[in-house]
Formats: sequence, structure tokens, C-alpha cells
Amino acid sequence: MRYTPHTQEDVRAALDAIGVDDVQALFADVPDALLDPPLDLPAPADEATLLRHVRALAARTDAHGPSFLGGGVRAHFMPSVTKHLATQSEFVTAYTPYQAEVSQGVLQTTFEFQTMMSELTGLPVSNASMYDGATAVAEAALLALRATKRRRIVVSRGVHPHAREVLATYLAPLDVTVDVVDLDAHHATPVPTDLSDAAAWIVQSPNHLGTVEALPPHVEAAHAAGALSVAVADPLSLAVLRSPGEVGADVAVGDGQTLGVPPQFGGPHFGYMVVTERLLRQLPGRLVGETRDVDGRRGYVLTLQAREQHIRRGKAKSNICSNHQLAAGMATINLAALGPDGLREMAEGSVRNAHALAERLRREGYDVATGDRPFFAEFPVRVDREATAVRRDLHAAGVRAGVPVPDEYGLGSAVLLAATESTTDDDVEALVAALARVAPPAEVPA
Repeated sequence: MRYTPHTQEDVRAALDAIGVDDVQALFADVPDALLDPPLDLPAPADEATLLRHVRALAARTDAHGPSFLGGGVRAHFMPSVTKHLATQSEFVTAYTPYQAEVSQGVLQTTFEFQTMMSELTGLPVSNASMYDGATAVAEAALLALRATKRRRIVVSRGVHPHAREVLATYLAPLDVTVDVVDLDAHHATPVPTDLSDAAAWIVQSPNHLGTVEALPPHVEAAHAAGALSVAVADPLSLAVLRSPGEVGADVAVGDGQTLGVPPQFGGPHFGYMVVTERLLRQLPGRLVGETRDVDGRRGYVLTLQAREQHIRRGKAKSNICSNHQLAAGMATINLAALGPDGLREMAEGSVRNAHALAERLRREGYDVATGDRPFFAEFPVRVDREATAVRRDLHAAGVRAGVPVPDEYGLGSAVLLAATESTTDDDVEALVAALARVAPPAEVPA
């Protein structure tokens, strides 16, 4: 039975208070093309016919074949046990676990997630996941504004363009200045000369072009100016690179897709945020803590919930509500299945295969634009055609590759290519052959 709490008299009273004649008047500002668009639907079909049609549509999406897609989202190996456990009902049906007595499984998984993210980033306090990497960057900026009482954010252009767009959207209603520092000729971020009034200095490593940034000088510059040092990191890279905590960063944020969430049309992913202990009370979202019940048995509870639903709106640290804990739980299971050695093997395999791919493309005559700096798992390649056309034609050739590099990076027409621990020699041969057809190098080597 439908839940219809409002009587006609209730609706009439509300409309009279607003000053309109009917409900449709409330939508007068919406264009007709959006409000009531024409629907060109086919004739009704029986169930068997409809299922055949849907299967045919699904078959048009070919997710097989070699993948070199990057841009922060990559297809890594996942043990079969990960998906099996992550789809168990106790995880799939999980919501915000307010009632600890009936949520111990979810709470324990979340506690393990926080522990793993703390170990990876080298910082002591992790929250129970964010929506995604982009919103995590924006929330880190808000945290810095609260903690320092300053009104300026400085961010490297090496931070993912999507994250910077979300950052600008979050800060647009506030009286906050956002300054972007350009990359140098080596695709690395120069240390800014003036951070004196900055709340945060945000640097990503590996950055959007794949370059591994040297973080210590940036951390030192931020702290010398009284700003927070925010490190944006691909968490898989932390299996082989120095962690943000090791180099002294105050906040580590990023997107957790590479830890155990399949690429799926851009999401859902999950974000992470880990901070120093002095920033604990500024952390958005919630934390799960370990405790003991009246009988001395170990248990888990929501320890800190600094959102507007739990404390006074003016004191809330964020309006984050339902986050992407299901995806974060999947990554937790995946990390447990891989273990530290398995995670490091994946990271090292990605580095090894990415560098082998870059070298192979150089031998083929392509302009591999790494800027003579170390890179992790992906890198840009200049092409003599429009980048989106190259990506489209590679896909038609059976190879998923070529994330276009935005014009703001000054590389002309270029695409990002990524390799992972799963990239094979046959995959590379397929990419080289497809590139030779759709975007041959400007000069074929002698």
C-alpha cells in the first residue's frame, strides 16, 4: 500500500501558504523539454522478447580485451574471494551502523578499514571512508580552513582536474581564495614562494600526469608558512613509496579504487582521509572505535560522529551522511586477501610494466612525455590526432586505452596510458598494433 500522509486539505493549505494555485505551478521555472519530454518508446513486448533485447544491449558493452586506461582509475587483479565475501548479505545490506548491538560485523570491518588506511598512509587517525577521492580533497580543504582560520587554499595543477573542479564547487559559496600552481617543464610541482596566508598546500603524488612528486620540500614549505600539508595519493602507490606520514604531511586523502574496486563507468568508488592526532576533532564523517562490553568482551562502536545529524549544525564538520562504506568494505576484504606482500607485488608489477610499456613506445617512435621524472603506473604520450578520436578508435580496435590529457597541461594532443601488474606482453603487442593503425608515430625510427 502506498504511503500517502498528506490529505487534499493538507496540500491545499500548503499551496495557499506558498501562494500558488496548484502543484504544477511549483515547477513553472523548469523548461518544458525537461519537465515533460516526449518519450519515443517501442511497442510493449512479452517478457522473453524483452529479456533478449536487454541481453543484446548488454552484449554491446565489451569489457574484455587489453586495458591501458588510467587517469586515476585502473583495472587491477582481485582475488576471487574478494567479490564472494563482499557480496554477502551482511555487507550488501549494511547501512550506517547506529545500533552497535546488531552491527558488530560491519563495525569491525570498518575498524579494520581504518587500521589499514592508517598503516598505508603512516598517519594515526582514519575516518570511515568518504564519497570519493575528489570530495575527500574538498573536505581536506574545509578541514584546513577550520583548523587554521585562514581563507586561502593553494593547490597543485598536478591534482586530478576532477578533484580541483569539486574543490572549486565546494569553496565557491565561501569567501575563500583558491590558487593553482602550475607544473614545471618536468611535470613536477615547484615549491610555491608564498604560502604565508594559506590554510593548506595540496599536492598529489603520483600526480595526474603520473609523475612521482618529491613531497618533503612541499611539507616543509607548508609548515614553515603555518599551513597544513595535504598529500593526495593513489593508495596502491604507498606500498612502494614513502607514505605521507613518513614525510610529515598533516592530511592524506585520495580515491581508494585501486585497492579493490573494479572500474565501473566511473563509480562508485570510495575516498579516504587520514590525519594527525591533533586534527582528530576536525575530521569529517565518523570513526569506529574498539571497546569492551559489560562482560569484558571486545566490541566496536561509532566513537566520533561530527556531522550535522549528531551535533549542532553550526558545529558540524561536514554534512557527509551515507558514504561509500560498501565499496570501502570491499577494498578492506581485498587488502586482507592480498596481504602486505601481495599489495607490494601489485605495486611493483605496475611500476615494472608501466616503464616497460613506456620504453617500448619510445622504441616505436612515440613521444612519451614523462618529463624525465620518475612515474608510477601511468604516463602521457603525445599523438598526432585529436585525443578523444584516438581513444574511440582504439576501443573499436579492441583495446581500451587513451584517457585524453586536458589542454591545461600544455602537452597538445596527448593521452594517458597506464599499465598494471596484470599487463601481459600480448596486451602490449595489441596496443602497439592498434596505435600503429589509428595514431602512428610522427617519425618511424630507423
